[in-house]
Amino acid sequence: MFDISEVTAAPGPDLLTPDNCAVLFVDHQPQMFFGTGSGDRTAIINSTLGLAEAAKVFDVPVVLSTVAAESFSGPILPGLAEAFPDERIIDRTTMNAWEDAEFVEAVRATGRRKLVIAGLWTEVCVVLPALSAISQGYEVYVVTDASGGVSPQAHEHAVQRMIRGGAVPVTWVQVLLELQRDWAREETYVPVTEVVKEHGGAYGLGLVYAQAVIGAHAAG
Repeated sequence: MFDISEVTAAPGPDLLTPDNCAVLFVDHQPQMFFGTGSGDRTAIINSTLGLAEAAKVFDVPVVLSTVAAESFSGPILPGLAEAFPDERIIDRTTMNAWEDAEFVEAVRATGRRKLVIAGLWTEVCVVLPALSAISQGYEVYVVTDASGGVSPQAHEHAVQRMIRGGAVPVTWVQVLLELQRDWAREETYVPVTEVVKEHGGAYGLGLVYAQAVIGAHAAG
């Protein structure tokens, strides 16, 4: 029941914070990109790397996974390997990462209930673990612009299926700014703006312009 006397200036429990989420990168590999046709593949790569940098800035735990890396799909996206050089990459045979015991154990080890997931392809290697995790009590946020399917229809139908299953669609910039939320958080202010300038497209270019013309602290 709504009680107006209880209204306060505080974030809601559904919001992502550096302390309540983990980011899962699933199958960002050459062969998977070759088959992606739902959107511009360069844009998906950029969004994936932007999401990776967001996780790094806020020290959010990540899980990296590939499927059949040596026999079919190739190595993980080089930028992801470079962003997390100390992270073990879990290679699987299962299309559904949630059916791989090592993957699930890595997720459990993060201690986080909110899972931010991105991967290729949306209609297989994202939707299957997303729905599986939800069925076991996790809250799932799907980064749609850092994911891709074999066609626009495949991607969109998968996103809609996950929404109906309880997942929340987000974008990588949304995740970055939701983790920051206040430009007065000085410890992450500069790193966040650097990520935006590198991966934020026209928004990032606008920030470069604003800082050059208006001042160093022009942000939101």
